[in-house]
Amino acid sequence: MFIQSAELVKSKQGSISSVNVYGQEKEAATYRLAKMNLALRGISHHLGETNDSSFIHDLHQGLYFDYIMANPPFNLKGWYDDNLKNDARWADYETPPKSNANYAWILHMLSHLKPTDGVAGFLLANGALNDSDTLEIRKKLIQNDKVEAIIVLPRELFITTDISVTLWILNQNKKGGNYHDRMLRNRTGEILFMDLRTWTENAVKGEKKKKVRLTIEQIRRAAEIYHQWQREGTDGKNYAVAELYRSVDISEIESKGWTLTPSKYIEFIDHDLDIDYEKEMARIQAEMKELMKEEKRTQTMLEDAFRGIGYGID
Repeated sequence: MFIQSAELVKSKQGSISSVNVYGQEKEAATYRLAKMNLALRGISHHLGETNDSSFIHDLHQGLYFDYIMANPPFNLKGWYDDNLKNDARWADYETPPKSNANYAWILHMLSHLKPTDGVAGFLLANGALNDSDTLEIRKKLIQNDKVEAIIVLPRELFITTDISVTLWILNQNKKGGNYHDRMLRNRTGEILFMDLRTWTENAVKGEKKKKVRLTIEQIRRAAEIYHQWQREGTDGKNYAVAELYRSVDISEIESKGWTLTPSKYIEFIDHDLDIDYEKEMARIQAEMKELMKEEKRTQTMLEDAFRGIGYGID
């Protein structure tokens, strides 16, 4: 992700010398590989002096960042330590459940965002959208207006799993104004939901298992939906396309039990309503007549055959 970010900066005629990457990795081999990749590409990086757990030993405690990107382990177990019970990262929330680290990751990242305008984007398993044991944390995140967008991605994007996952976007400032030469409107009290699960037509060739990849056009389309929703002049109350996206007021989310599952809010059309039933039933009737005629012809042929060898079955 860091390397792709540097490529994006270059594509915008920016300089990677202005980018400083901070991160942390628990596994020693992955830590060494990350440091090597960043060094080879000339990206300034600070991954700590050694590999370590982000939860038990936060190497960047007290630092705040403009942007955070992460693809943490889904539904991680065994993350909890008794010393984390009163940790400052969730002092304003409930302690995340010991059985699953999804919301521990969310609160860890939130604790490192710049309070004025930090933005985070990260992937989580879809279960995090509606877990019952994290309801109070999710409720407070929504009430505190930290959640900006929830984007469900297609299945089979990943080599190691075929599940659909969710891209979360947190934003410390949804009040609008000038942001990197874009005039943004006040999105306080709104969350954008997108459902991209049907964007599966770009199959990856040569894979043993079925895999898909989002095309450049699809990525641009998703980004434009998000940026247009942010843009000054957009009517957030009526920003919606059936089966794709919808801007939702927090009061509606409260009425649905604080779930963040996009299908609870995006309109899905019953395509059966578009069927011309008279025409369709006439088509089915004609097909059934032909099938029954063919069945009678087959039955007659069998009867004649058995009759011809002296074993009539009349």
